[in-house]
Order: sequence, then structure tokens, then C-alpha cells
Amino acid sequence: MPRKGITGHDEWVVTEALATALIALEQLPPKHQPAAHMDDVRKLLTAGCQSGTVNLHLAQAKCRLFPCADREAIYREYGLEDGQA
Repeated sequence: MPRKGITGHDEWVVTEALATALIALEQLPPKHQPAAHMDDVRKLLTAGCQSGTVNLHLAQAKCRLFPCADREAIYREYGLEDGQA
């Protein structure tokens, strides 16, 4: 059976990359954040995600970027309660 795309899971790779990039850009001082580009990244992320999963991807990306942070607090920050992560 042929793989879909290049990796077989291209959409997932792009979704995770977009979420991680957005979280990383949010860590820049506000005057250095490329707001217009960040809006475009968010639009691309939203378009590539299943409905209602953007915050989950963002929370997971933040947990990856900050592995020592309180995971439950991060998920709450994105409106995700226990059982949604």
C-alpha cells in the first residue's frame, strides 16, 4: 500500500511543527513577535487540525518545549481539563 505524502503522516508532522513554532514565537518579547506571521501560522494550524483540537496541539507543543513545567497547568491554560489531554 503506498504511503500518503512523503512520510506517511505528513499532516501530523506539519500540525506539530506549526503548533511548536507558534508556541516558540509567543516566547519572544512582544516587540519582537512577528504578529502577522503568527496569525498566519495560527490560520494554517487551525485549517490543518481536526475541529476543536488546536488548543490540544498548542498545549502539547508547550509541554514539549518546557518539559519541566507543570503539565496540568499548561493544559488548564489552554482550556483543557483532565481527561482531554
